[in-house]
Amino acid sequence: MVGFRIAFFLFRASRKASSGVPTRFQAAVEILVEFAETQSKTLVSGPNGYIAPLGLTIFLWVIVMNCMDLVPVDLPMTLINVFGLDIAHQRILPTADVNGPLGMSMAVLALILFYSFKVKKVGGFLKELCTAPFGIYLLPFNIILNIVEYISKAFSLGMRLFGNMFAGELIFALIALLGATGTWWGFGLHWLAGSAWAIFHILIIVLQGYIFMTLTLVYLGQAHEAH
Repeated sequence: MVGFRIAFFLFRASRKASSGVPTRFQAAVEILVEFAETQSKTLVSGPNGYIAPLGLTIFLWVIVMNCMDLVPVDLPMTLINVFGLDIAHQRILPTADVNGPLGMSMAVLALILFYSFKVKKVGGFLKELCTAPFGIYLLPFNIILNIVEYISKAFSLGMRLFGNMFAGELIFALIALLGATGTWWGFGLHWLAGSAWAIFHILIIVLQGYIFMTLTLVYLGQAHEAH
């Protein structure tokens, strides 16, 4: 659903774009597009036809998914119970579930391999896999090291996002428990700490989207280069 909303947002922006004086909506989207295009040209050498839109989509997608952490922690289950839906273990924040970030990072790994084969061809990719960084005489070590590098890129990319968002969700849950004390100081700390953390969490939301997009572009840039 979140991915559909992002796609609809970008589609609506493209349909409403005009060469005249831009509206506020069009100006905001153009700023995002120029930002993603600048990052793509800086980090990826070579054609950027699909890479800049990919960076923009990842950036917006991660931000919108992370924003779901700002929903009150007890609201989703309350709505599920009101509508009588039989949904167990519902998690409102997709990026706080390890399957979501790791699934995205596996897709990034597939793109890394795709562009590696596309740019370097099969022969160039296998040559780099077997000879970098120690030379052909240490072929087994080169292969093992490069495979570990590919796996660690994907694993660290997903776990970084998951760890930060899971910790943020946990802090929101702990703050919500202050209100369960039934005391005036519990309610006071609940509102004070909750408001402060929500404001700070907005920065984390944007930062995690930027980091995920930037690392994706860095890895794709490395796939365009030969050692």
